[in-house]
Amino acid sequence: MRETRLYLDHNASAPLLSEARDAIVAALATVGNPSSVHAEGRAARSLLATARADVARLAGAEAEAVVFTSGATEAASTCLTPHWARDGRDVTAARLAVIDTDHPCIREGGRFASADATRLPVDPNGVVRLDALDRWLAAGPPGLVAFCAANSETGLLQPAGEIVSRARAAGAIVVCDGVQAAGRIPLDALALGADALILSAHKIGGPKGVGAFVLGSTGLRPRPLLTGGAQETRQRAGTEAAALIAGFGAAACLARRTPEERARMLDLRERLERGILTLSPGFSIVGGTAERLPQTVMLHHPGRRAETAQIAMDLAGIAVSAGSACASGKVGGSSVLEAMARGGAAVEPDMGGLRISFGPETEAAAIDRFLSAFGAHCARSAERAGTRQVA
Repeated sequence: MRETRLYLDHNASAPLLSEARDAIVAALATVGNPSSVHAEGRAARSLLATARADVARLAGAEAEAVVFTSGATEAASTCLTPHWARDGRDVTAARLAVIDTDHPCIREGGRFASADATRLPVDPNGVVRLDALDRWLAAGPPGLVAFCAANSETGLLQPAGEIVSRARAAGAIVVCDGVQAAGRIPLDALALGADALILSAHKIGGPKGVGAFVLGSTGLRPRPLLTGGAQETRQRAGTEAAALIAGFGAAACLARRTPEERARMLDLRERLERGILTLSPGFSIVGGTAERLPQTVMLHHPGRRAETAQIAMDLAGIAVSAGSACASGKVGGSSVLEAMARGGAAVEPDMGGLRISFGPETEAAAIDRFLSAFGAHCARSAERAGTRQVA
């Protein structure tokens, strides 16, 4: 009997939760437009209100602060703008600072001109150099600081509290991308002090095609990216995708993990890392000495391409990735590893990295199955290398 496939690529997209699927299906029976005032419209609007409250609780915010979007990329494009309003008055962020290892939707600078955007360097583990942030903050007029709380490839956690406090003290606006952090670590500390927190439904078991940004204060808002309607308190025009939003809300309810669940995932991560280093000492754990997400591991070998291992695992019935899913179709180096190499990490960016990321349904047996397949791949690679040397 053929073995079922094993999915270990949650950082690309988590499997759709049954509760989210049920919420979507139920919402599809609601025919009204949420902006309509009749009973059908009010029913659709009620779905949005419930989901808005659920997402707000996940972020430790008020429901009025949640603005739904088509996903995290749209939310980032909205929030990464020089043009904000505070209590109705225009506020300008003259420049932007991001972290060199950030996800492309943050790293590319959104609506800022490239000349006005600075990429802050990182140390060998991928942690932002706070002295570089301090120099940037002191070097010019107030700007905007945006950063990914958790790296999508390595799982590295940035010192969010330090970044937010230093930026706010200098009068900067702060945008935190919490996409990979949601459902894996508490978001309250990330949201504390940030002017906007970005979220995505499909990273926490909700549907693809919906996300949100959560405002730290409804008095400070980015200029809308999509205009032409009064939806989402005039922050995002267009009829809301009520069914997708309902699924987002259902997933958000389940994403507030208990300390025991986070500890369980950390145990699985440690089991995975011990096994990998035993099977092939030539591999290293990228950022292995820094604080990381409890369910993400990125492997690197200076002499083996990550894509080769990814293909081998796929053929063995196991889904893992060779970098960020937003760079799909790319063969070769990782911008995250390139930034870390510039920071002093002993990595070969052109070799890429193999990312394993799992979720609440993952059991120890799944980790052991991956280790068995990975060990077999490493043995075959070593045998082929030995044959070439003899020849």
